[in-house]
Amino acid sequence: MTNNHLPQLLDRYPILKPCADHLTAALGILIAAYKAGNKLLVCGNGGSAADSEHIVAELMKGFFKRRPIPAEHATQLEQAGQADGKAVAGRLQGSLAAVSLVSHVSLITAIGNDTGFDMIFAQQVYGLGRPGDVLLGISTSGNSRDVVNAVVVARAFGLRTIILTGGAGGALAPMADVAIKVPADSVAEIQELHLPVYHWLSTELEETFFAE
Repeated sequence: MTNNHLPQLLDRYPILKPCADHLTAALGILIAAYKAGNKLLVCGNGGSAADSEHIVAELMKGFFKRRPIPAEHATQLEQAGQADGKAVAGRLQGSLAAVSLVSHVSLITAIGNDTGFDMIFAQQVYGLGRPGDVLLGISTSGNSRDVVNAVVVARAFGLRTIILTGGAGGALAPMADVAIKVPADSVAEIQELHLPVYHWLSTELEETFFAE
């Protein structure tokens, strides 16, 4: 398992040194899931909802690398679309399957209206999650009820769970397979530290699955 950029992360953010083992454990879960052909589901509220979408954007397309698609995929595209397929193949990028559960506005509002807003992520995990997938829940307090309910569903149906939270950990930390508790207490400071954490995870995953 690659961990090539962890020393750089900890040099830049020495406050994250107590999280090193949990960072490594979270990366291991993600690498294992992607090697097995599984996907990542991500959820959070407010600023953490924005972080959820940000993470998915880093994984579903190139982050630092161009990520050309495999030659056999390019051939399939050219066979399917001739000149158009060849043009598309030249612009597609390798992808790590990830879904932001905060992005489905019609679905979220329907769930919230019909069964309660604390169920908006749990319902999606139940519908989309498969054994071996990973749920990444982001909650600065560690107590977000909609994220708690999602983790309950994930655990029941064979998903691995990672929580990104603050120093207190809240109710979510002991529920998760791995809890990355950044050492901060205020919402703003916690969110400031979440960004380098998921950028590091994205970098390591890209290094692992998309060699030059």
